[in-house]
Amino acid sequence: MTDEDLPWVVENERELHAFPWSEGNFADSLRAGYNCWVMHNGGGPVAYAVLLTVIDEAHLLNISVTRGAQRGGIGGKLLDYLFAVAQQGGATQFFLEVRPSNTAALALYEGRGFVAVGRRKGYYPAPGGGREDAIVMRREL
Repeated sequence: MTDEDLPWVVENERELHAFPWSEGNFADSLRAGYNCWVMHNGGGPVAYAVLLTVIDEAHLLNISVTRGAQRGGIGGKLLDYLFAVAQQGGATQFFLEVRPSNTAALALYEGRGFVAVGRRKGYYPAPGGGREDAIVMRREL
């Protein structure tokens, strides 16, 4: 991901998420040196991700697949790539948070070997002004 990708990333982020990251969130991630990726399939972009690696831990901050590319294996392929990036950076563990209501993501993560290791109460904003917990998941690399 580069600054030139940000308009596409932000447009898709707004389409995909009720509470999207801002352009500033993505720009800050790029400037901080996080691993930021845009995945292409058939010539066009179809997914993006932001990964933070610190010492021996990787933390997936954002992963999103465009609506037209969902349920086609793109998310799994991108995760597999991120596992390799994290390992090359010295990570031995991979963490993420996911909404309990995001059953498709939960199935993807569990299918890739993640296990729930905790819960963050009221972590995510929810429709109607409430809050939704986050399930903390971990996978050994």
